[in-house]
Amino acid sequence: MKPRFSTWMKCVGAAALSLGMVGTLSDVAHAADKKFKMFLSMSYIGNDWQAEAANMVKAMASHKDFADKVDLQVQVAGPNAQRQIQQINAMVQQGAQAIVVYPISPTALNAAVKNACDKGVMIIAYDADISEPCAYNVSIDQEEAGRVTAEWLVKHLNGKGNIVVVTGVPGTSVDTLRTKAAKEVFAKNPGIKIIAEAVGMWSQAVARTELSKILATHTWDQIDGLWTQVGCYTANTMQIEAGKKPDQLKPCSGEGANGGRIQMLPAGAEVEGANGTYAPMGAPRISYASPPYAGGYALKLAVQKLEGKDIPKRITLPLPIVTNETVKYCKEGTWAEMKDGCNAFPPALVPNPGWFASIYSPETPEIGLQAALVGQPEP
Repeated sequence: MKPRFSTWMKCVGAAALSLGMVGTLSDVAHAADKKFKMFLSMSYIGNDWQAEAANMVKAMASHKDFADKVDLQVQVAGPNAQRQIQQINAMVQQGAQAIVVYPISPTALNAAVKNACDKGVMIIAYDADISEPCAYNVSIDQEEAGRVTAEWLVKHLNGKGNIVVVTGVPGTSVDTLRTKAAKEVFAKNPGIKIIAEAVGMWSQAVARTELSKILATHTWDQIDGLWTQVGCYTANTMQIEAGKKPDQLKPCSGEGANGGRIQMLPAGAEVEGANGTYAPMGAPRISYASPPYAGGYALKLAVQKLEGKDIPKRITLPLPIVTNETVKYCKEGTWAEMKDGCNAFPPALVPNPGWFASIYSPETPEIGLQAALVGQPEP
């Protein structure tokens, strides 16, 4: 026997309530249809920064302000431009409305990006640039980062000394622009000699391997300073392991890894969870970083654009620069503390010393410490 209409309606109502939704089934279907189909296209992921940035993109997408608007899928191409091109083309064929990209090259993806734009897909790159005019870009001024940190090192060495250079991921605009700007500074100061150079891939582990190779033919006593894109925390650690005292550490221009910033704090400073080389030692440093929130901000901007708002083609983020004079310990890692300028987190909260600490932006209150650590939005 067929059920009564009223009985059928009760079942439908119960099903809708069991989904935690209010309204008719057609309302539910309409809400699902309103989600923007978005992709995160990542290239090289073999370092702490990339993992953290991906966490913050995912956290932004899952924030209550975006969870009902965004259907996000993530694909990783690795350091392979052709594979990233193929993935972007496939994303377009799958109906992407926006693609957030960490590009392996500023130019290699241009044809695929132009094809996507011609089909109405928004392309927005974070940290590393895409040169195709239809693309949007969110990043710091990478040349400024290279120049400012090189100038600090030259000044700290009084314009004279032997230095080691550790670069990033070859081919990316980030590595190219930073290295070019830094070497232009060193070239203007003939007393500065680059005695060794290595490709560090923005990885503490790779930096250790490459520095070990350099130390096979040089000693720490022959090195007066270091300019790295990632590796200052590791360089300080290796010096301590070699028997150097904290006041003997070489000045280092490098990344915004939390371990390095804890090392910058005055020796003896009380830091929760500090131990071994992940402890305050007054290491002479300038610490900079592409902020990992850039990807999350790119996703937020993409949603705004899809909703019909105007956004600039180029967003230049503030360059986070921290020195021994401006390093500030976060006791709890709360949003209020970060807003007040704290920039080094307790090892008890952040056990990975390679984790990047420049996570605060007033433009992205949706994502903070939990986003960077585990991919969860702010409460």
